[in-house]
Amino acid sequence: MADFRVDQAAGLRRLLGGSGLQVITFVAGCEGVGRSVAVANLGVALARLGKEVLIIDEHPPGDDIAAAFGMQAAHDLLNVVQREMNLQRVLLRPMNGLSILPAERAAKKLGRLSLHQQQTLVDALSATERPIDVILVDASMAHPNGFSPFGLVSQETVVVLSGNSASITEAYALIKKVSHAFSRRHFRILVNKVRSQGDARSIYENIAQVATQRGIAVLDYAGAVPLDESLRLATQLCRPVLMQAPDSPAAQAFRDLAADIQYWQQSQSTQGGVEHFVQQLLHLSQRITPNALRA
Repeated sequence: MADFRVDQAAGLRRLLGGSGLQVITFVAGCEGVGRSVAVANLGVALARLGKEVLIIDEHPPGDDIAAAFGMQAAHDLLNVVQREMNLQRVLLRPMNGLSILPAERAAKKLGRLSLHQQQTLVDALSATERPIDVILVDASMAHPNGFSPFGLVSQETVVVLSGNSASITEAYALIKKVSHAFSRRHFRILVNKVRSQGDARSIYENIAQVATQRGIAVLDYAGAVPLDESLRLATQLCRPVLMQAPDSPAAQAFRDLAADIQYWQQSQSTQGGVEHFVQQLLHLSQRITPNALRA
């Protein structure tokens, strides 16, 4: 019944013209918190809700979203920008409704593209075979500017952290840096690998309280993914837990989060669709001061 209500509501929003492109970037203050695994599973969950999902991956082969599906990325979005091949040859499609766009090399060069290359990028992403409903960005910590431009132009930036103190400290440091450098004042917190919902809420409330008291940012609670042996095993097998163990607590958590994501408030900035989003991305990329966050 819950899935039926979600599908029915999505259909009504489409009918009434209230549905726009959602762009959500996932970041982390440190490695090892399960960010990429979370993005892969959310992509599956959203696709199963009838969304056309594009995952843009800023990570190198072997440490990327493709690996979470047991696939290998042979090409990069940069190959499209350089007119070496079309977008369809670069895209990976692990299931209906879900595409993966390897973009590690392209993401690092966004600020140095020629006008011709910029137009090629806009044209390529605007002419996808299927209209895109949701873009999920798995952002790298190794971006030359210290923070991915996708995270600055996205409607939502989700900071993924786990229950250990180092993860929480690094997540707060990242939020503080991005807030000061780029005036990004809103983030969502996804607590991963946590033993209970109570623990997750406590972690979120503590970091949110500090961020608010110090005027850093407003943090909203995205949700939590439990510490689940099924998720660890699925990751080892290079399969999303939603496919490997659909009845597991982790799989249910990802389904719940995907259902919630559909109702996250959408700004007017992406009502123009993919073309407008890419133009904003390129506009910002040309103006970011390199290493601004590393100072």
